[in-house]
Amino acid sequence: MVSLPSDQDASGRTLGEAEIRLVAEAINSGTLTGTKGTFVKQLEQEFAQLLGVKYAYSCASGSAAVHVAIAAIDPEPGDEIVTTAITDMGALTPILYQGAIPVFADVDPRTWNVTAASIEQVLSDRTKAIIVTHLFGNPCEMTEIMALAQSRHIPVIEDCAQAFLATHNGQYVGAIGDIGCFSLQQGKHITTGEGGIVTTNDDALARRMFLFINKAWGYGDPQPDHYFLALNYRMSELQGAVAVAQLQKLPEIVQARRTTADQLTEQIQDLPGITPPWLDPRNTHSYWKYCLSVDSAVVPDGALGLAKRLKAEKGIFSAPRYIQKPAFQCEVFREQRTFGNSRFPFTLARPEAIDYSPEKYPGSFAGLEAVLVLPWNERYTIDHVNYIATSLGELLA
Repeated sequence: MVSLPSDQDASGRTLGEAEIRLVAEAINSGTLTGTKGTFVKQLEQEFAQLLGVKYAYSCASGSAAVHVAIAAIDPEPGDEIVTTAITDMGALTPILYQGAIPVFADVDPRTWNVTAASIEQVLSDRTKAIIVTHLFGNPCEMTEIMALAQSRHIPVIEDCAQAFLATHNGQYVGAIGDIGCFSLQQGKHITTGEGGIVTTNDDALARRMFLFINKAWGYGDPQPDHYFLALNYRMSELQGAVAVAQLQKLPEIVQARRTTADQLTEQIQDLPGITPPWLDPRNTHSYWKYCLSVDSAVVPDGALGLAKRLKAEKGIFSAPRYIQKPAFQCEVFREQRTFGNSRFPFTLARPEAIDYSPEKYPGSFAGLEAVLVLPWNERYTIDHVNYIATSLGELLA
C-alpha cells in the first residue's frame, strides 16, 4: 500500500520556514492584534490585488466570512436567502443568525452545484440574496446566475471556501458576484488553521463588512461609534503572518492540484461505473477534493461499497456522499432548533420556503447518492496518482 499525503498534517501541507519566520516576526513585534499590526493589512491588500477586486477583509473563519457577507446585505427578519443544501453547516447557520430564511435550490447532480434554473424556481418577492457555493473547487454557471440575479436586482454572494483561484470565463470566483467568501481552515488550499476572507468591489458593502468584523466600531472615523449590532470577527496577526506566507504559494498550490487531478482523470476516464469530475469548458477547477460519480448499477453497493473496498484493500480513505444528508434534513432545520424554544426565524417563513419534501430536490439526492470524494492536496505526485488509478482499476475490473 502507498501512504497518501494528508492535509490534516505536514505531509499534505506547504507550511514551513516562511511561515515560521513571519510568525516569529509578529511575536517579536509584540503586536498580535490585527487592528494595530501589519500582517493582516498586508494579507488583505495582496489578496485583493491577486483577485483583482477593490476590497478584501480578513475574519475569523469561513463561517464568519459568510456571516459578514449576509450582514452586509442586511436582511430584514423573514427575508429569504437562496442557497444549496449540499454545503457545510457553517455556510447556512449565519443566515439564521441574521434572522433570514435559507431557501434551498436543487443542484445539478453532475457538479453538485446550484444552477440558474434551480435558483429561479425558488425565488420570491422576499428573496434578499443568492448564495452560490463553488463546491469542491468547481465553479457554478456564473454567467447565467448573474444574468438572472441582475434581472431581479438580487445580490449574489459567492462561497469560494473550496475554490481558491478557480475561474469562470477567465475571471476568478469571488470577483464575479457582489461578495466573495473564502476559508483558511486546515484543509483548504491555504490555511491558517481557522480564518476567512471576504471580497467585494462595492463601496457600501465593503463598509458594512469592515464594520461587522469590528463590532460595528468605526475605526478611523472622525467620531466613531458602535453603529449597529455586530460581532468581533477579527483575525489575529499570528494568523495574518501565516496567511501572508501561504498566499505567496497559492498559485503553485492550485496548479499542482490541477496537474495531478488531470493525470488521474486521464487514467480513469474509461473505467466502468465511475465518472471523473464534470467541468464546464468555461471553467477551471481548483480541486479542493477530487470527486467521482459512482454508478450503483455497475459498481456493487455504489459509492459506499467502493469506499469500503478502497479503505480495506488499498488503504485509500474516501468520503462517500460527502455529507450524509441534505442540510435541510439536519435537526436545526427539521426541528427548527434555533433560539430557545422560539423557532425564530422559522416562525416568519412562508410555508413553501420551508417545505423540504424530497421530491423537490431530485438532483441533490441523486448527487449525494453517487458522489465519492477522494482527498486531494498539493503534495500528491504522479506516484500517488498512479496508485489511486491502479487501485480503482483493480477494484472495478
